[in-house]
Amino acid sequence: MTTDPRPLVVICAVGLTPAHIGAHTPCLRALGEDGFIAPMRPDLPAVTTTAQTSMITGVHPDRHGIVANGWYFRELGEVWLWRQSQRLLEAPCVWSQLRVGDRPLRVLKHFWWYAMNTDVAATVTPRPVYHADGAKSPDFYAWPPELKERIAAAHGPFPLFHFWGPTAGLRSSRWIAESFCTAWDASRPDLALCYLPHLDYDLQRHGPTGPHLSGNLAAIDACCRTVIDHARERGAAVLVVSEYGIEAAHTAIPINRVLREAGLLAVTTNAAGELLDPGMSRAFAVADHQIAHVYCADASARDAALQVLADLPGIDRCYSGEQRAQIHLDHPRAGQIVALADHGAWFAYEYWLDDARRPDFANCVEIHKKPGYDPRELLFDPRGGKLRAARALLRKKLGLRYRMNPVSLDPALVRGTHGRSPAAPEHGPVVIGSDPAWQREDWQHIDVAGTIAAHCG
Repeated sequence: MTTDPRPLVVICAVGLTPAHIGAHTPCLRALGEDGFIAPMRPDLPAVTTTAQTSMITGVHPDRHGIVANGWYFRELGEVWLWRQSQRLLEAPCVWSQLRVGDRPLRVLKHFWWYAMNTDVAATVTPRPVYHADGAKSPDFYAWPPELKERIAAAHGPFPLFHFWGPTAGLRSSRWIAESFCTAWDASRPDLALCYLPHLDYDLQRHGPTGPHLSGNLAAIDACCRTVIDHARERGAAVLVVSEYGIEAAHTAIPINRVLREAGLLAVTTNAAGELLDPGMSRAFAVADHQIAHVYCADASARDAALQVLADLPGIDRCYSGEQRAQIHLDHPRAGQIVALADHGAWFAYEYWLDDARRPDFANCVEIHKKPGYDPRELLFDPRGGKLRAARALLRKKLGLRYRMNPVSLDPALVRGTHGRSPAAPEHGPVVIGSDPAWQREDWQHIDVAGTIAAHCG
């Protein structure tokens, strides 16, 4: 007679590095002392959706297809970031072939990415309500439906505006950690995945070092403790991972403006301002932290873009065509060119040349309208951003139409970035395991899936 393996909890503490484990992280330090702590080599790009997918499929992005947090959907002629359907994955998740006795593995995804249209037993993910009048309300999606009712009754509304934007902070990660405990007890999983984003916020705002760091480390350690204590009380093993480390940022690369000045990027204009016209552009970039996918209409456009980008300060290297295989990004969803930023540099998405023509979402927190990632969304504009937000909230309360535009366009405000391999292993992703038998000489993101399979299979 065989017994079921111990449940496993995988916690993704974004931005955590080996160098962070110490006096300010007593829970994580103790977990590592019982088991092990090791640096981990990230996939490229070292961004959320790519990293998390590599960890649960055990293959690189050239096989699982998640080449960034978003890409150019050629079939639609549109750029989309932060999609949520697991059906976008082109490789099976590790649990799909695992069984406990005569039943499939019970899996809980708790804010782990690609949490909709999924094959797991239970899932919870942010899902705002977009009302018919243009207003947006906080909410979350959960399956099965009774799980949402149970979490909402126990923890209240999901604090969406503390999950992203200028007010993003500890409140959302604490809600995720506490609601994880409720979701665990409701679903009784064999494998649970939990995403805790808190540390990421201030390290992008203020940089990887400084007086803010110790408090942020203590805060993420406390969130991890909530999950770890609940899991271990129920007999679970624990694996803590991270997607990337944050490095100091000092340069923004205006890649799309350069492509436009070269006559390669096209725009269209409407009442919202100038909008990127991907289908009519010969070349344009989808910026994602320190990686930019450059989509080209044909070979001549690719060659022209390469010539322009060769002289652009801040770019470390451009991988074109088959060269993309060197970084596991030779995939149809990737740009014909993948540009990698220098250490300390990051790619800005802007494509307009005259600020008077910028689109109306430029100063907003608008992750679905901007054709690229914008880290300035984490910061209030020091020139009146909070006042503009207060006025918008007042108009909202009065039932009037409003535009929440608290964000600056100044790239110098951003002090931390990520996306490329770290300068040193101690400043890159970390893996901390409760079981010393899991230790290996060299960890990559793709090795997490094998550890899950060995433990749960």
